[in-house]
Amino acid sequence: MKHDDKIIWRSPTGETIACVEKNKVLRENLEEIRQTCQDALEDAVLMGCDEQQFRLVLAELIAGLANPYPPQE
Repeated sequence: MKHDDKIIWRSPTGETIACVEKNKVLRENLEEIRQTCQDALEDAVLMGCDEQQFRLVLAELIAGLANPYPPQE
């Protein structure tokens, strides 16, 4: 079982996201992101970049993502 299969997705109010299709899409999205990041890390290392610096850049990229949807009240 992969880590993604163990994730219990929750709404902002803490409710479990139980929809099978939503969970499938979230799993597929994470796998695609993981593979893209893995490929980019391998490219960076092969081109002589410092692995730790590349990991920090990826973390900053994630931290800088913007939510385009305002919170639901």
